[in-house]
Amino acid sequence: MSSYKRATLDEEDLVDSTSEDVYSSTPMQVTFMQGRGGACWADKTYRERRLLFVVCVLSVALFVSLIAAGVFYKQAHPGLCLQEPCVTMAGAVLGSLDRTVDPCHDFYNFACGGWVKSNPLPEGKSRWGPFSNLWEHNMLVMKRLLENTTLKGLSKAEEKAQRYYQACMNETKIEELGAKPLQQLISQIGGWALTEPWDKNNFQQVLRTVSAGLRTSPFFTVFVSTDSKNSSSNIIQVDQSSLGLPSRDYYLNKTANDKYLTAYLNFLVELGVLLGASEETSRTLMTEIVEFETTLANITVPQEERRDEELIYHKIEAKELKTLAPAVDWMPFLAEVFTPVTINESEPVVVYAKEYLQKVSELIATTNKSLLNNYMMMKVVRKMVSVLDQKFQDAEQHFLEVMYGTKKSCTPRWKLCVSDTDSALGFALGAMFVKDTFAEDSKAIAEEMVSDIKWAFEDSLKYVNWMDPETKKAAKEKADAIYNMVGYPEFIMNATKLDKVFNDFEVVSDLYFQNVMQYYNFSARVTADQLRKSPNRNQWSMTPPTVNAYYNPTKNEMVLPAGILQAPFYSRSYPKALNFGGIGVVMGHELTHAFDDQGREYDKDGNLRPWWKNSSVEAFKRQTQCMVEQYGNYSINKEPLNGKHTLGENIADNGGLKAAYKAYDNWIRKNGEEATLPALGLTNHQLFFVGFAQVWCAVRTPESSHEGIITDPHSPSRFRVIGTVSNSREFSKHFGCKANAPMNPEHKCELW
Repeated sequence: MSSYKRATLDEEDLVDSTSEDVYSSTPMQVTFMQGRGGACWADKTYRERRLLFVVCVLSVALFVSLIAAGVFYKQAHPGLCLQEPCVTMAGAVLGSLDRTVDPCHDFYNFACGGWVKSNPLPEGKSRWGPFSNLWEHNMLVMKRLLENTTLKGLSKAEEKAQRYYQACMNETKIEELGAKPLQQLISQIGGWALTEPWDKNNFQQVLRTVSAGLRTSPFFTVFVSTDSKNSSSNIIQVDQSSLGLPSRDYYLNKTANDKYLTAYLNFLVELGVLLGASEETSRTLMTEIVEFETTLANITVPQEERRDEELIYHKIEAKELKTLAPAVDWMPFLAEVFTPVTINESEPVVVYAKEYLQKVSELIATTNKSLLNNYMMMKVVRKMVSVLDQKFQDAEQHFLEVMYGTKKSCTPRWKLCVSDTDSALGFALGAMFVKDTFAEDSKAIAEEMVSDIKWAFEDSLKYVNWMDPETKKAAKEKADAIYNMVGYPEFIMNATKLDKVFNDFEVVSDLYFQNVMQYYNFSARVTADQLRKSPNRNQWSMTPPTVNAYYNPTKNEMVLPAGILQAPFYSRSYPKALNFGGIGVVMGHELTHAFDDQGREYDKDGNLRPWWKNSSVEAFKRQTQCMVEQYGNYSINKEPLNGKHTLGENIADNGGLKAAYKAYDNWIRKNGEEATLPALGLTNHQLFFVGFAQVWCAVRTPESSHEGIITDPHSPSRFRVIGTVSNSREFSKHFGCKANAPMNPEHKCELW
């Protein structure tokens, strides 16, 4: 901060000298005026007349210069903004700062230290930050809309969203039914050894049933999505499935994760007892399940080894699946999963886990049929826990308290019901949310900002010296072609189109379990229907109220839902410094994903193909290795980050900050400096970086941090801040960081 004060004092010294020049000009003006009352112009000698003419010209020139200087100075030093929004904003920014910390030593603690001190972790939460806070705000809005049954002019889809929510809130009915809905479902599927004698040869049929209508994925996952190598068509895709715990690491490193494995087993045992088994029977059966899942974890490929999609993409015909994984009867399986679409043996399929499928097939073939059935049923039970009565909710809560270090709290049921309604009917609920909260000019302003960010990124490409000219030209074309989706998909504002989307989804007012089952069946039909259609730009992967954003490589599009286009990321009353530091960096982040280690493999049309020259590919890998090592040297609670696993997000964070800064700097050049916020003692450029950092202020339990390091492709919040600013030369310039200060290392990782 001292360097900032010196800069301000230098500017004030400049003001004083300018004022003295104004006063010193007065005698010249007086001398010139005396010419009118003294000797006439004709009486002057040639030298006198020439001298007077020069004085006159100089006086006029000086007058014009002073006016220009005043205008320029006002633009460059517009003073303080003392309007109410600015004062409020300054108070919020100031309250989050910790002035005792040198920003060049630890910028995260400088920007967020005050916030962390005044924001203890709320009860029942494993992490908390601006994202969480804004989502809580959005949930309150959705709650109000879902509970207001007097709203006029709702579409049928919006009415379904209200009914779905009402059924979820009908705790009396849910408690009355207890475990019965799930017990009946288990019997319909074929039963299991938990509560009855079981000796059946129905593995194939059970696998089909739980994978189709119930959308569980016990051994592998099958879905429909855009073909990465033909972005104009959808295709069946097969990949490894998820596990009961967040990552394979929890199973493999048993010593470090003993408490999590114990809590998981106890959770499953409690579920078994709630479904009618004895404690002894449930523990025996669930112990076998956890041991089996540990075997699955051993053959599951770590995420950091799956980042190169060119290497893991394998297109085959459906009939070849039988050779690859003979333990599964594939054609009947695909036929049931994609009913009513007819699947023949020549149907193209993309396999993303070839070696895994081979191993899981061997595992299925050598495992006791009863254990396989128990495992599949457990997956169904886990999926349905949150739909059942309070005893099941409590069992899950006990597990989560250990898993994420949360303190037990009485989370209001409405929060669960709002989130679930958003998951099932999020675009119907999203239509209500958008009409209630989203100003149309916000969309236009955001789209203009996206254009500014895109310009900045493309302009920076000119100075990327490690990339060959031909690849650089193609990269600019890809950036030009990125499609921006802001706010919401257009169809949700058309009641007829919205109703058509949800026409096949039946919702009743008082049977929550039944509604959830209807949703899973509806979702399965929608998935099957996509197989014979081209990818649709209007099909979003996030609902409008979501506080997040994403980039889709196969569509080469970035999506910014209405939910995130709010404070603290964006506000019409914010200075541009905060808007560019907030939502601007988010936009830059998503745009840069098009050029991270995975996104760069897709061309401007969203096709996975080698469109870079080999020399640039090798140079890219050398440049990114710097970030792998940089972030790999950070640690939380003595646990190092995985620089390879987080590489894509780290590239996006660094590129996003750089593009947003450049766009903001360009905005200033066009429009002049803004007034600064009072009481902060920050220039607007400094405010840009502080605004960026304060978006990532966060508190988190040690257990949640551990889970994040293992599973999250994003770096922890602290390192999203200090990792990016320590690579930013502009940051060090504006904060006057000395060479080799912690936030200004000599060696910086630079990519885009």
